[in-house]
Amino acid sequence: MSTAKNKNLLGTAQLMLAAFIWGSAFVAQSAGMEHNGPFTFASVRFLIGGIVLLPVIFFKDLFEKKRQAYRPVQKCSFKKLFVSGIVCGAFLFVASNLQQIGIKYTTVGKAGFITTLYVILVPVCGLLFKDRPSLNVWISVGLALVGLYMLCMSESLSISLGDGLVLLCAIVYTGHIIALGKVSPEVDPIKLSCIQFLFVGAATAIPAFIFETPDLGSIVKAWLPIAYAGVLSSGVAFTLQAVAQKHTEATIAAITMSFESVFAVLSGAVVLQQVPTLREGIGCVIMFAAIILAQLPPLKRKKTI
Repeated sequence: MSTAKNKNLLGTAQLMLAAFIWGSAFVAQSAGMEHNGPFTFASVRFLIGGIVLLPVIFFKDLFEKKRQAYRPVQKCSFKKLFVSGIVCGAFLFVASNLQQIGIKYTTVGKAGFITTLYVILVPVCGLLFKDRPSLNVWISVGLALVGLYMLCMSESLSISLGDGLVLLCAIVYTGHIIALGKVSPEVDPIKLSCIQFLFVGAATAIPAFIFETPDLGSIVKAWLPIAYAGVLSSGVAFTLQAVAQKHTEATIAAITMSFESVFAVLSGAVVLQQVPTLREGIGCVIMFAAIILAQLPPLKRKKTI
């Protein structure tokens, strides 16, 4: 098996782990929102996500300095790293807050389905950059959408204020995935994640103090779900995404990360005793098939004469 293929499989495994963390974090986010407003919760969460990466960066740089004596380490300018972190952070800031506000005006099922429309938006936008996905990837996109529909939708699809906000969230998340795919191979993904988290946390603190009343006591009451969302969902999962997209196509990354919905259903069944219906189970199977198909050798298109 080639080195490139091994890296692709490793990237897919990392994205699958990130999807698992994001899916299971829905329970933590729900519990944390009982004591804090959406902006306060998001601000503290992302600040924690950035802070926990600081010691990781310190020891990583220390290790690379020792290794540099016999193996040169590729470096990039701080300006390029900082600008990349701010750009990715801006996408993440807008998308995460649009989703949080939109959920107030629509159902969780519709929000989950609309958000994961980035599965099809990523390859469509990729065409603008002359990235032509293989035929089996397009088939996987269709399967993933069908699976997501069966998994998340239990009512008729209609466009409301909340639906529109979440649709905008899906579009911005698409930009975030594409931006990460472009800059991750050129910069340190851990430092990139740290910068974007600190930016999102600081930027979200502004509307938190304007529209809410952040209270230390309320934050302490929700310390466990905030810590889970900050350390694992933000610090670990988004860093895994940045690392994985160094070696994974944006379209395959989007399909794999959409499996977050499957893990959300499974974690709800285990923790909240919300047993999936037959329809949701079929949706899980279809989405798993989509991810497997995306990893197979590209299908050849028939040439027309």
